[in-house]
Amino acid sequence: MRAVFVMIKTEPGHATEVANRVAEVESFSECYSITGQYDLLAKLYISDVDGLGRLIERDIHAIPHIRDTFTILTFEAFGAG
Repeated sequence: MRAVFVMIKTEPGHATEVANRVAEVESFSECYSITGQYDLLAKLYISDVDGLGRLIERDIHAIPHIRDTFTILTFEAFGAG
């Protein structure tokens, strides 16, 4: 499984609603409110990198009140210890 982070810009006043809908996505792990250009940071786990585009388009972009996303694909995890 590979972690994918998706930064999400929502329409004003809809961040909580969007976060709750993102939590319903099958590959969902965590979602945080953030400051800056984007409103939410979602962590997803995928097994098929080739299906990432379909996941973002079908499951994330289909959620009402999302204005924009920025997806970060991870390669290697580092741990303390």
